[in-house]
Amino acid sequence: MTEARILVVEDNDRNLKLVRDVLVFAGFEVLEAQTGEQGVAIAETTLPDLVLMDLQLPGIDGAEALRRLRDNPATAVLPVVMITASGQQEKLRATEAGADDFVTKPFDRAELLARVKSLVRISRYHRTIQRQASELAAWNEQLETKVREQVDEIARIGRLRRFLSPQVAQLVTESGDDSVLNSHRREIVVAFCDLRGFTQFAETSEPEEVMAVLSDYHAALGDLVFRFEGTLERFTGDGLMVFFNDPLPCDDPAQRAVRMADAMRSRVRELAGQWIGQGHDLAFAVGVAQGFATLGQIGFEGRFDYAAIGNVTNLAARLCAEAAPWQVLLTQRVQAGAEDVAVSDPAGDLDLRGFSRPVRAFALRGVDAARATT
Repeated sequence: MTEARILVVEDNDRNLKLVRDVLVFAGFEVLEAQTGEQGVAIAETTLPDLVLMDLQLPGIDGAEALRRLRDNPATAVLPVVMITASGQQEKLRATEAGADDFVTKPFDRAELLARVKSLVRISRYHRTIQRQASELAAWNEQLETKVREQVDEIARIGRLRRFLSPQVAQLVTESGDDSVLNSHRREIVVAFCDLRGFTQFAETSEPEEVMAVLSDYHAALGDLVFRFEGTLERFTGDGLMVFFNDPLPCDDPAQRAVRMADAMRSRVRELAGQWIGQGHDLAFAVGVAQGFATLGQIGFEGRFDYAAIGNVTNLAARLCAEAAPWQVLLTQRVQAGAEDVAVSDPAGDLDLRGFSRPVRAFALRGVDAARATT
């Protein structure tokens, strides 16, 4: 109780001294006021643990002072004990104004202390609850902020992982730097693949069958895209485009693309065996090209993609279209960049739609596993 502060509002010096002596002896800190206006002002500025107030005061009386305290949210629940020698009518008026207790003049010291200690304890409990409620509100606000940040981060990672490898997405989110996604120019290796016979299959099959085939197909290829740390630009039905050396550079983009294409071909061959059993005759083809492109994030708020724009993407798509079933066609630059691991045969100079000059191509037979690393 040594820290409890009691405001005594009493205009009679003798009574004020008497109450002060009793409270100070009991270990309370005492604040003093001699008018109702002073009492209200001190209570509002110091917020004592309890107010002992005479009902009869100069200026505004104790009942009016009490009403003003109750009208102020800061002092609305402040315990107030009225000291009075007045009759029952005055007590009733004080009770209606919000008095918590009464001490009758001349007061008994033991009774005064008992009432003060009881109400101070209640006041302390109330302030503890208020403090805990305030702390809880602050914690809730911090938690809500943290949850919002985590939800935004999850959404951000989700958006990034739609077109970036997990390693790149993690790097961007951990660094908080999205500048790597800004428009820029870089040399990349592009792999474009699709399913042979898919158009006819889609025209003659039920939508549920088509979706089931695509689901298995995308799952198989998506796993390999991530494994070889490629950047997935898009799925377009059975078509899929992946590029390497962006947004983060790598030392062996051609080798990665070739190894991924060969692994994709093997994976889809396994699926094709299942599809044949279901009556679906589908094959796989890939085109791989190397060249410069402009890359960056495109789209609109709520829907962004990471895209590569340039002739190299068209070249990979045209090679894919030219490839025979189960064939992987490489440009000469890709063959040169992957010659340490690629086992290829010349495929001649191909006249591709949209290209004014023939394109020298190589057909990938496989990968030298002894020299390839994942």
